[in-house]
Amino acid sequence: MHCKPNHILPAVVHPTKCCVNNTFTNNIVPHIHPTHTTTVNHVNYEHQHFFPHTQSSETVVTNTQANMGPAPAPFPTAPAVPQMGGTPFTATGQFFPGQAGMSGMPGGFPFRKR
Repeated sequence: MHCKPNHILPAVVHPTKCCVNNTFTNNIVPHIHPTHTTTVNHVNYEHQHFFPHTQSSETVVTNTQANMGPAPAPFPTAPAVPQMGGTPFTATGQFFPGQAGMSGMPGGFPFRKR
């Protein structure tokens, strides 16, 4: 059996004992480090200049008519058809190709038109 105490003393309070309960949470923090690569394509054009040269020559033939004496007496013939500028001919005495009334005549050379 227990006896009841006669007298109860005041309680003695001791300092609080501190206990630490540690918890951990893992957090992921993404760190992004971007990288960029630029490919530069270089295109070079080498311009090569050439200077071809040709050469030509031409010969221009002219005729002059000089009256070196009195005109001969005319023969009686049919009236002449007037022609513009006379009858041109080449240095060899042949008619120009394609001349009116002389188509198909051999020889001669074409004259230059300016």
